[in-house]
Amino acid sequence: MKKLNLVLALAIGVGIVACNSGSSSSTVSNGWTWIGGSKQINSNAVLQGAQAIPGARDLAVSWTDNSGNLWLFGGYGYNANSESGFLNDLWTYNQQTKIWRLVESQTVVVNAHGVYGTLGAASDSNYPGGRIGAVSWTDSSGNLWLFGGYGYAAGYDYGYNGYNPVGTLNDLWKYNISSGQWTWVSGSNHVDSDGVYGVKKVADSLNTPSARLGSVGWADESGNLWLFGGADNISTAHDYNDLWKYNVSSGKWTWVSGESTPDAYGVYGVQQVTNPLNKPGARLDSVGWLDNSGNLWLFGGNGRDGIGSPIGDLNDLWKYNPSNDTWTWMSGSNMTNKYGIYGQMNVASPNSIPGAREHRIPLAWSDPSTGKFWMLAGDGYGNDSKGILNDLWSFNPVTNQWTWVNGSIESNTFSNYGTIGVLSASNQIGARRDSVGWVQSNGSVMIFGGYGNTATQTGLLNDMWQLTY
Repeated sequence: MKKLNLVLALAIGVGIVACNSGSSSSTVSNGWTWIGGSKQINSNAVLQGAQAIPGARDLAVSWTDNSGNLWLFGGYGYNANSESGFLNDLWTYNQQTKIWRLVESQTVVVNAHGVYGTLGAASDSNYPGGRIGAVSWTDSSGNLWLFGGYGYAAGYDYGYNGYNPVGTLNDLWKYNISSGQWTWVSGSNHVDSDGVYGVKKVADSLNTPSARLGSVGWADESGNLWLFGGADNISTAHDYNDLWKYNVSSGKWTWVSGESTPDAYGVYGVQQVTNPLNKPGARLDSVGWLDNSGNLWLFGGNGRDGIGSPIGDLNDLWKYNPSNDTWTWMSGSNMTNKYGIYGQMNVASPNSIPGAREHRIPLAWSDPSTGKFWMLAGDGYGNDSKGILNDLWSFNPVTNQWTWVNGSIESNTFSNYGTIGVLSASNQIGARRDSVGWVQSNGSVMIFGGYGNTATQTGLLNDMWQLTY
């Protein structure tokens, strides 16, 4: 299987076809299967045994390691004792046994502070604090990386709301799967820390992005970790449009492009025309893809457009070329809060475009074999209504066209679970946001949790779905 491109919280190399074939459950081979977790909202974690599963949560992060195991960390949700809050539990899912395991060094408590230890030194005692809205990457050696978010640092800090233990973070962590140890690599062990930008395009050991949540990340073929945008706090919502690169070998951050101050509006230029002055506006909760040529792609989020509108949801698509340091506006609107244009299901069209959306779902993945990008759901604008979505889209960067593949054109649709473990054409994942996902070794997609709809309720989820094609 080809090496997969890691983008945001989901790294998938696949080719997706329409999920609802219209055939009977005995013959259907493509579609949704509910494979685990609860059909109820706000479910507790189960910590041991064959029925072990993380509690309901949203805004977690995920990884896939080099052995194909799936990993899950943190978010906001429920532990095993019906307590809800910021989580820092680390779980792994074995695709062969189909069993979740809580990693031994972790305990499922809520609102836990981090234990940072010594900067750059791995230790059995180290672990990040509970958090939401972080960014994750897997490096070429299979190490799991984690940056920032909103949550708990090392102690009781002075934050935006006075003496408060919770705030935005800019700590960078590495988890070594072989040793089972966390290392605090860079950034601060306090909340709400300023960044050190240094000189644009010059790497420096003192450089670090400011504390933030809701950034988007990419891992390139050279092993560099990329970071774009985010917000400095949940309540004030000052957004960034800065682009950073972290070199794993040198241990240095580089401020690559964008502004060092928040709330910048975009400079769009002409669609599909590269211009060194172009740049996306400040935003959080976008999604991204890495294409086969090493370009970084960015879609949507919540932030600032190109005409000075109030902050809102976006559906603009951008391409960043690292070789010449240029952004190109490729598709979508230069204004906020646009409804989607769906067209005909499974038919590509220059007129089709997903509606503006944000949050950690939409999930985004790329298929190196076809070069296509894929995106599922989010919180934003459907055909004519705003809410949580379950639509599935593909984008062909060669033709610069979107295709609506599956799901509803309306918002806030409910799940149809069917029978656990049984694929059926009538099964359908409900509208949701802030889920996590992975690719399985057989190429199918796994989706876990988030905030959204069961068959009858809306809340935090720990249901697990498989999409096969």
